[in-house]
Amino acid sequence: MARPPEDRILLLGNEAIAHALLENGCRVASSYPGTPASEILSALAKLRKERGVEMHAEWAVNEKVAFEIAFTGSLTGLRAAVSMKQVGLSVASDPLMSAAYLGVKGGFLVISADDPGPHSSQTEQDSRLLAMMARIPVLDPSSPAHARELVAAGYELSELFEVPVMLRPTTRVCHACQDLPPGKVLPFPREADFRKSTARWAATPAFRYELHRKLDEKLAAIAAWPRTAPFRANPEAAGPKAVVASGVAAAHAREILREAGLWDRLPLYHVVQPYPVHSEFVSRLLSSHEEILVLEETTGVIEMQLLDRRRVRGKLTGAVPEAGELLPEIIAEAIATFAGTGADTARARDPERGGRRPTLCPGCPHRSSFYAIRKAAPDGIYPSDIGCYTLGMNLGGVDTVLCMGASVSQAAGFYQAYRLSGKQVDIVATIGDSTFFHAGVPALIDAVVQEARFVLVILDNATTAMTGFQPTPATGKTAAGEPAGSVDMEALVRACGIGFCKAGTPSRLPEFIGLLREAVAYSHAKGPAVVIAREPCVMDRSQADRLPAPVNVFIDETCNGCRYCTTRFECPALLYDEEGKRVAIDGLLCTGCGVCLHVCPLGAIREAPPEGKAP
Repeated sequence: MARPPEDRILLLGNEAIAHALLENGCRVASSYPGTPASEILSALAKLRKERGVEMHAEWAVNEKVAFEIAFTGSLTGLRAAVSMKQVGLSVASDPLMSAAYLGVKGGFLVISADDPGPHSSQTEQDSRLLAMMARIPVLDPSSPAHARELVAAGYELSELFEVPVMLRPTTRVCHACQDLPPGKVLPFPREADFRKSTARWAATPAFRYELHRKLDEKLAAIAAWPRTAPFRANPEAAGPKAVVASGVAAAHAREILREAGLWDRLPLYHVVQPYPVHSEFVSRLLSSHEEILVLEETTGVIEMQLLDRRRVRGKLTGAVPEAGELLPEIIAEAIATFAGTGADTARARDPERGGRRPTLCPGCPHRSSFYAIRKAAPDGIYPSDIGCYTLGMNLGGVDTVLCMGASVSQAAGFYQAYRLSGKQVDIVATIGDSTFFHAGVPALIDAVVQEARFVLVILDNATTAMTGFQPTPATGKTAAGEPAGSVDMEALVRACGIGFCKAGTPSRLPEFIGLLREAVAYSHAKGPAVVIAREPCVMDRSQADRLPAPVNVFIDETCNGCRYCTTRFECPALLYDEEGKRVAIDGLLCTGCGVCLHVCPLGAIREAPPEGKAP
């Protein structure tokens, strides 16, 4: 059989970006895990080991630190990249704004993965708006292959103009798969060589004004750089109307125009660099077409730069929805309406959703923690944080979710508010171990100084479970799984000034409830208390040897179908039988954690005796 001329690899969009980073000489890469960006650094760390490339790739404690490490690598002349999700860019916005003024030497990519929809985020904010605010160029890939191409273009752009460049893939690019040819790791024989210049790298406000002026000059030049100019997807099409699209919306628009028979009638312009939009393109577009439809996610960034409001249709005019993902059916309707082809205006609705609501996994130690919190402080207030444990709201153990680290600050805020009213209330906040290191420590220090009285439960499962089991600062492993330094969580908590810091095992439910009651009493008398709920994630196979021995449980005939276990504990392995009016255990889902033995008010959930003995 003839061998194909070139092998191809099926790559996730994030993997394609990782390949491109390595192939284009990235030597310093940092990140903090967050969907949809998490796989970029994981894939990069794996690739650099497989290909024997000397580079630094790390999971940083948060996005701000990750940005500062990678940015500094670029100041030495090396190519660098930082990756995060769009919400993480808010955390890194402080160094982002300043780095735009200072500029770079080696190419520096800020990869901010947006989540239109949103699918797994607390916002669907548009990173391009922060790029506009920082005044740096942004590139908008439409597919995994395009993202791979734009990494190379981004490094070239960054080094030519000495400016950070944002690459803004969205969920449908990050998590799409495409078969791509393998690339070669290009030789980049650079060595770190930091050239001191205090007027630039340590600029005072007087110098910053001049740096800002130079940045504006760079943007004007970038808006004329041919490599990232918009292009006609269908040069043969002609007409008074035109469609301008970027990112995934451009990929959808190509297919829709062909399917609708509009490919030869409606010119399609694909914008690669939505900020700054090329100035020549804007003038040519407005002089060539009477009406223009702009398709982009999530905000009208391109639309804002097309200055003729009378002829431009898009998010600002209501022709395109302002919120939510631009699904193909939405784009098809917008194009049909714009083209006047009489499309059905009834927008496709979400199908009715059946099945279970999202819930914590069977055997998850967080379920035990939330159940214990409700027992120890039944009338309390429960601020929580960002992670899979947000699903503790199903168990009545989560009252607020704001942003990373905010559970600690909000617990302090609740205390101060009730103190002013002369009231005492139980406040039990929850935060994951990775999130605590990310943003919880400064808030805990503040709580100690202000003598706020609450309990903080750190849900320590020794991994960043929600985004793919990335290591935390306490894990002792690098991004590639190699040995690394680690942080002692208890020592860190005590160093913050906490007088009560004790660890417990949530699956030992009676003991853990007692520990929480002790912490609540301490908090009322003396100040903030910390309980570390330490137990491995049942889905993390690397920690399987740390899980307790499974317990074989069954439900006896005393079950009266009260549903207390299914509503208050909500383990997916506990199923209510509508016909039999009682609860049963799904043996395929049950992990044997045995916590439910302590949940049933009638004691109907029991441990099965050894094999061969009757219950």
